[in-house]
Amino acid sequence: MATKRVVVDPITRIEGHLRAEVVVDENNVVKEAYVGSTLWRGLEVIAKGRDPRDVPFIMQRICGVCTYSHYLKSTMAVEDALGIKPPLNAELTRTLMNAALFLHDHPVHFYQLHGVDWVDVVSALSADPKKASELAFKYSDNPIGTGENELKAVQERVAKFAKSPMGLGPFANAYWGHKTYHFTPEQNLIALSHYLKTLEMQRTAAQMLAIFGGKMPHPQSLTVGGVTCVMDLLDPARLGEYMVKFQEMANFVNNAYYADLLMAAEAYKAEPSVTMPSGVKDFMAYKEFLVGRDDYLFESGYITDRDLSKVYEIDTKLITEEATHSWYKDNEALHPYDGKTNPNYTGFVEGKSVGSNGEMIDSKLFNEKEKYSWIKAPRYDKKPMEVGPLACLVVNYAKGNKRVTKAVNEFLQKTGLPPAALFTTLGRTAARMLQTKIIADNALTAFNSLVENLKVDQSTCAPYVIDKNKEYKGLGIGDVPRGMLSHWIRIKNGVVENYQAVVPSTWNASPMDANGVHGPYEANLLGLKIDDLSKPLEIIRIIHSFDPCIACAVHVMDTKGNELGSYKVDPLYGGCSL
Repeated sequence: MATKRVVVDPITRIEGHLRAEVVVDENNVVKEAYVGSTLWRGLEVIAKGRDPRDVPFIMQRICGVCTYSHYLKSTMAVEDALGIKPPLNAELTRTLMNAALFLHDHPVHFYQLHGVDWVDVVSALSADPKKASELAFKYSDNPIGTGENELKAVQERVAKFAKSPMGLGPFANAYWGHKTYHFTPEQNLIALSHYLKTLEMQRTAAQMLAIFGGKMPHPQSLTVGGVTCVMDLLDPARLGEYMVKFQEMANFVNNAYYADLLMAAEAYKAEPSVTMPSGVKDFMAYKEFLVGRDDYLFESGYITDRDLSKVYEIDTKLITEEATHSWYKDNEALHPYDGKTNPNYTGFVEGKSVGSNGEMIDSKLFNEKEKYSWIKAPRYDKKPMEVGPLACLVVNYAKGNKRVTKAVNEFLQKTGLPPAALFTTLGRTAARMLQTKIIADNALTAFNSLVENLKVDQSTCAPYVIDKNKEYKGLGIGDVPRGMLSHWIRIKNGVVENYQAVVPSTWNASPMDANGVHGPYEANLLGLKIDDLSKPLEIIRIIHSFDPCIACAVHVMDTKGNELGSYKVDPLYGGCSL
C-alpha cells in the first residue's frame, strides 16, 4: 500500500513549538500519527535548592499565558507539603482571580488561536452586512458587535489588510477557501467581528485579574498560606470594579462566544473531520473553583470508554510519566515525586514528505521508532487520559453536577446534537465555551461568599511554619484552562529537593508510551481523511481544539550548560500552518 508522510511544522497560533507528522494511505486517510515538541525551556531543575516560598514565583514563568495557573498550583503544592490551610477569604479570592483567567483564556483561544480554523476570513469580505446583522439574532437575543454599520466597518478594516504589502496581516498564510470550511459568508462575518471584539474584551479580563493580582500577566499577590491583597479586599470600590468587569465579560460570553458555537454546531455537524469520535476514550478532571465553603463549581473524577454512566475517583498514586519516545535518558515510568529530567536529544532522520505544492521533498523526520519529542508521556494506571474542558464537562455531566448538566443539556437541545457528539473535535471546542459559560453564570457565587465572610472574618493568610529537620512532600492539583494540572514538590533541609509539574498539554500531547499507545493528539488524528495533503487544515483544527501550550508541557534544562541542540529560526518563513 502506497503511503505518504505529511509534516506540519510549526503548528502556529499556540504557545510554544509543536510539530505533527502523519502517514496517509492512497486515500489520504491517516494511518499513523506522531506529534512532538521540538523546543524546550528550563524550570523544574531551577527549583532545586530554593526556599519553597520562592518557587511559585518561578513556576508561573513556565508560560506567559497560563501564568496564574502554575502560580496557584505551585503555591498549593507547598501548602499541601507543609500542612498549611489558607483562610476561606484567601481561597475565595484565588477563585475570583481564577475566574478572570478563564474568562480571558478561553475566548482568546477560540477567536485568536482557533477561530480561523472554523472561520474563512476571505469569505467574510463578500458577505452582505445587512443579512449578517439580521442572522445574528438567530443565535442570540442580544447579539454583540453585529449591527449593520459595525459589520461594514469590520469588512473595511480587514479589506485594508488585504490591500497592504503584508496581505491579510494576522490572517495571512492560511487555507482560505478550503473545502472543510462550512460557514456562509454572513456567518463568517459575524465571527470575524467577534474576533476583533475579543481583542478589546481580553483587556477587561486582564484588568479583572490585576485588581487582586497586582498586575498581568504575572500576578504577585499569592503567597504560601493565602493572599496579600488585603487592602483591595477591604475596599468596596475595588470589589465593585471587579463585579462590573465580570458582568461585562459574562455578557460577551453569553451573547457572542455562546452564539458563535451554536452557529458552528449548525454549520459543522456533518463535517467528518470534526465529528469523528475522539481517539482516546478515557477522560480525567480534578475539582476546581471553590465558590463557597466545601462547594466547588467542578468536581473530580474520570470516565472510561466514553461511558457517561460511571465515574471513578482519582488516585494520584497511579499517575506516572515515562520517556520511551521522549528526549530523556530515563525511560521508566516514574511517579512525579520521583520524576527525573535528564535530557537525551537524538535528533531527526532523513526522509521525504509532501511539500507545499503537493510534490515529495527531502525532509528531516521524526524517528518514531526511537525518541521524537521533548514532551513526556503521562499515564494514569498505565492509560493515556484526555484532560481539558471536555474532560471536565463529561466527568461532571456523568456525576450529575447540576450546574454542568443544565448548561450541557441546554446546548444539546438548542443544537439538536446527542451527548455522544461531545466526544468529538466539535464537542471539545463547544465544551471549552460551555465551561466558560458555567463560570460566567456561577463564579459570582464566590464573590458573594467572600463579601459575606469578610463581614465576620478578615483573615487572608496563615503563618508559614517549617521544620528544617523534617522532610516533606506535597501536591497542588486542579483543573486549569487546558485541563488537569499538578505540581509535585519534595522538601528537605528547608529547601526544594525535587520538583515536577505534570501539565495538561503533557497529558494531551504525549508521544507513544512503551506499549506503543498514542496520546490524545496523536490518537485523534488516526483515521482522519485529509482533503488536500498540501493544505492539511484538518490536522491543525483538531490539534488546536485542545488549546496546546507547549511551553507548559516542556520544561527541562542542562544544569552543566552543555549545548543540547542549536536552532535557526527564519522570521519570514510562514510554513504550511495557519
